[in-house]
Amino acid sequence: MILIRTISRFLLEFCVVCIAVLPAGIAPGTACAAELSNSACVGCHTTPGLSTRFPNSEKLPLTVDIGSLRSSVHGLQNCTACHAGIRKFPHPKNTAVNYRQFQLENSKQCEACHAEQAKQELESNHARALAAGNRNAAVCTDCHGNHAVGKPDVPRHRISTSCGKCHGAIYAQYINSAHGRSLLEIDNPDVPVCSDCHEAHKQEAPKTQAFRLGSPKICAKCHANRKLMGKYGISPDVFNTYVADFHGLTVTLFDKKHPDQRINTAVCTDCHGIHDIQKATDASSTVIKQNLLTTCRRCHPEATLNFPDSWVGHFPPTKDRYPLVYWVNVFYRFLIPVTIGGMLLFVLIDAGSRIIRRLRKGRA
Repeated sequence: MILIRTISRFLLEFCVVCIAVLPAGIAPGTACAAELSNSACVGCHTTPGLSTRFPNSEKLPLTVDIGSLRSSVHGLQNCTACHAGIRKFPHPKNTAVNYRQFQLENSKQCEACHAEQAKQELESNHARALAAGNRNAAVCTDCHGNHAVGKPDVPRHRISTSCGKCHGAIYAQYINSAHGRSLLEIDNPDVPVCSDCHEAHKQEAPKTQAFRLGSPKICAKCHANRKLMGKYGISPDVFNTYVADFHGLTVTLFDKKHPDQRINTAVCTDCHGIHDIQKATDASSTVIKQNLLTTCRRCHPEATLNFPDSWVGHFPPTKDRYPLVYWVNVFYRFLIPVTIGGMLLFVLIDAGSRIIRRLRKGRA
C-alpha cells in the first residue's frame, strides 16, 4: 500500500512539474509547436534524478545534460527530430520491457536523417548478428551515443575506443600493437583504426574465407602507398613482392576464382598477426629473424633451421641483398627475351623461305 502511494505521489508531482514548465499556450494533450518543443522538453528533462523503470525493474534515467546536448552535432535539432513518437503530453506509454529493447527501438530513429548509413548497416556483421538473436550486437547509439553525439573520428582514437566497449579483448591487443601505440601516444592520423580494416557501417564477417583472401588488399591500402610509407622508412614494395611469390600468387588466384574455397596459403595476418601486429624490428615481432622459424612452422611443421633463409622477404633482391637471386633474375631477363625472340625469328625466316620457294616454283 505504501509503495502504491509513493508511486502515485511521484506521478502526480511529475505531471505538476511538467505542466508548470509548459510554455504559455500549450495545454496538456496537445501537440507541441516545433519552435517551442525543445523548451517544453528541457523544462522537465533537466530535473535532477528524473527517471522511470521498466517492467523488469531496470532503471531508465530521464535527466538530460543540456550542455552536452547543445555542444553535440545534434545541438541545433529539435528533440522531436529523434523522439518522433513523443510530441504530446502526457507521453505515449513506453512499450519496451527492458533497457536493451528500449535502445534497439530508439536506434531506428537515426534512419530518418542517415538513410545511407542505415542501408549500409543492414548488410553489416552487426545486423546479421542481431537478426540471428544476439541482442547485444551494436546498433547506432551503442557506437555514437545518445545526446552527447560527437564527430566519430574526433579525436581519431574515438573510433577504436567505441569498438573497444564491446570488443574488449581485441581492443587490449590493438592498443599494445605498433598501430595502437602510435594512435594513442601521438594521435597519428596515418595508422589504421578499426573502421579502416572493418569499415564503419557495413562490416563483413571477418572469419569468412572471402574476408581472409581479401585481407592483403586491406593491408595494401597503406603498405603499397609509396608516399605514406616513405614518411616512415618502410618499403612500399611489401604488397607487390607478396603477390609475386607463391603465397600471394595463390591467394590472388583464389580470391578471383574461388573466394569461398578454403586454402592453407599464408596471408599477411598469418605471419604478422591481426590486432597485435608489432614492428618487424621489434623483439616480440613474429617476423623478426629469431622468431621467423616458429612463425613458418605454423604452416610448415617440418621446417628445418635453414628454412627461413629461402625467403628473401618483402624486398626486391639487389647486388648487395641476396646477390645470387639478383643475378639469376638478371640472367633470366636476358635469357627469356633472347630465347623467345630467337624462336620467333627462326619461324619468320622459315616461313619466308617457304614462301619464296613456292613463288619460284610458280614462275617456273
